[in-house]
Amino acid sequence: MIAFVSGPVAALAPDTAVIEVGGIGMSVQCAPGTLAALRLGEPARLATSLVVREDSLTLYGFADDDERQVFELLQTASGVGPRLAQAMLAVHTPDALRAAVATGDEKALTAVPGIGKKGAQRLLLELKDRLGAPVGSPAGRPAVAAGPASWREQLHTALIGLGYQPREAEEAVAAVAPQAEASAEPHVGALLRAALQTLNRTR
Repeated sequence: MIAFVSGPVAALAPDTAVIEVGGIGMSVQCAPGTLAALRLGEPARLATSLVVREDSLTLYGFADDDERQVFELLQTASGVGPRLAQAMLAVHTPDALRAAVATGDEKALTAVPGIGKKGAQRLLLELKDRLGAPVGSPAGRPAVAAGPASWREQLHTALIGLGYQPREAEEAVAAVAPQAEASAEPHVGALLRAALQTLNRTR
């Protein structure tokens, strides 16, 4: 297994980063929050998980080992593949997911695109004894699930991470706002693609 990749950031796209490792460009699938912390040409280290399929090898990247571990644990639940696991980590931090499972918070899970009420109930049952207690919660105090970052915050952060200026990012967020507000559960990945199209037209 490839546990991590480390090297300069060679390229950034809406859902992937290319990390140069020993002269080879490793394409890594990342959530918007992870991409937002990367800068072109600067060194980066991503914890990774290799997902092997009959027709593909996909490397998923994370800010740290804890995210990677939770990503892999989430996939032990029925119906959760790598894309849904990554979507869950795009909306919630590992500790927020642990807290949501520990407290039976259906609402936190249904905030993830692709998870309905029944799916959330099933995940709460299956993951209850797998994720463990929130790492960052003080001993003896019940953990409370953190609310997901708004689509505006996630989108703005992702655009800044891709190298756009704050003003450009704000204008792109405003441009896709009608599309986001027309949906009950805005999907940040789709909004990011729409925002990038808007920015490309204005450049």
